[in-house]
This record gives sequence, C-alpha cells and structure tokens, in this order.
Amino acid sequence: MIQFVCQHCHTSFTVPDEFAGRKGKCKACGEKLAVPIPDQIVVPMPADDSDELMNLPMRTRRLIADQKSVERAFVNTPLIRVVSMVGEPAELYRIQYQVRGLRLNNRNEPVPCSLHEVEIKLGADYPRMAPLCRMLTPVFHPNIISESTICIGDHWVAGEDLSLLITRIAEIIGYQAYNIKSPLNAEAAMWADLNIQKLPIDSRDVAAVGALV
Repeated sequence: MIQFVCQHCHTSFTVPDEFAGRKGKCKACGEKLAVPIPDQIVVPMPADDSDELMNLPMRTRRLIADQKSVERAFVNTPLIRVVSMVGEPAELYRIQYQVRGLRLNNRNEPVPCSLHEVEIKLGADYPRMAPLCRMLTPVFHPNIISESTICIGDHWVAGEDLSLLITRIAEIIGYQAYNIKSPLNAEAAMWADLNIQKLPIDSRDVAAVGALV
C-alpha cells in the first residue's frame, strides 16, 4: 500500500500499489494531486514498448514515459510549445509559453508580456526530487526570480506527470497561481496584493491546451 498526503490540505491517503502515478483531485480540498511512485514500484510502460525497455533502470523508463507524455500533450497547442528536448531520453526541456503575464519596463513598471521561455532540467535524483525550473525571459511574478528560478511550490510528488508541471508553470506565469506569503520577488508580491482585482492576468484555461496523460 502507498501512503501519502495532499500537499495542499495535508489530508492522508492510503491506496494500493497499482495506483502509483495516477492523477486525480483531493476529495477534501479538490486540489490536483498524483499518487507518488515509491522506488520499489516499477513504473508501467505503454503497451507498444518493447520488453527490452522494461529492463532499463526505473529513472530511464520514467524519462522515456515523460518524453512521450510531453510530445503527446503539446502537439499543435496554441499556448505551450516544446522548443527543444536534449538527451536520449530527454533530461533538459526548453518550453515556450504564449501566456499573458507581466514584466518590468525601463521605468520599472509592470507591463503585459505574452511570450516566455522556461528551461526544465530533470536532475540525477528525478523523479524523487522536483525538476529544476528556470525562467529564460524577463517576468514579474511573486514566485519567480526574473530570468532565474521558478518556485513550483510544495506540490511536487514523484508520480506527477511532467506535462502537468509544464501546464502549472503556464498557470503561474498568468497569475492563475501565485503565493505572496513566501515570495521570491517581494516587489511583485506587494503589487499582486494591491492589484488583486486585476488578477489573473491570463484567465484562459491553460490546462485545456494539452491532453494530459
């Protein structure tokens, strides 16, 4: 049995091993969650993969599954585009977002910006540890250091689909998701607190742009 808690409301769950990696919503708070994949549980591969792949290390199989998931989720999507994937299987992703967010102009004022690029690196401890997400373009957001670190929050679990994380970053950029209580950018947090009536900057359902697997 797998025991885990919702990272949003801390409700405890116990589910059978075969639920590892499945996604759903917390019955208590409705937040999106994924059942973690313990190290001893084998990640099932798609039926069309060869038996040879099943003999690969678990992390390699996970990287292969993630790459296929991302390729399926963001084919011809209007708001999220995969610019590049580096590695065989991919361990470094460059993602372009056409999502309305904010950046600072030359007068240090927040202005709209609709084109953003993000780098996602899957480190040696992935998926046990969260991917390293880095902004490559200027942005003004409480939980992002412009052209540097993106705080993806405390919601990462090993079983989370990479395409779900990519979509969540779009929600962060568009101010559909933000945290002003422990910000990386205090100035942006203050702005968001004073301008809550203007949020989100982009209200489109970015979760609908890809077929999350």
